[in-house]
Amino acid sequence: MIEVKQNNDEKHGSFEAFIDGRRAGMMTYTWAGEERFIIDHTEVEEAYNGKGVGKEMLLAAVDFARKNDKKIIPLCPFAKVSFQKSEELQDVLVN
Repeated sequence: MIEVKQNNDEKHGSFEAFIDGRRAGMMTYTWAGEERFIIDHTEVEEAYNGKGVGKEMLLAAVDFARKNDKKIIPLCPFAKVSFQKSEELQDVLVN
């Protein structure tokens, strides 16, 4: 099971994924004003590639955006492609 924890401050934040207490990946973001944030980097530890770690972090970011009425700008290639593939996530994209 993948556990995702969020760290957030006024300028930056991250979603960290853990499997069995070990860090499996991290997705970082930067605030672009008060209403939106930029997903700028996603990394998954090599041992956890192909286990859905990146997707879980992205879903946590989308959930956070929906609950807080925020929008996402996906600059990192992983996030960008994930949003393009998943129409059900696109409600949180900056138009």
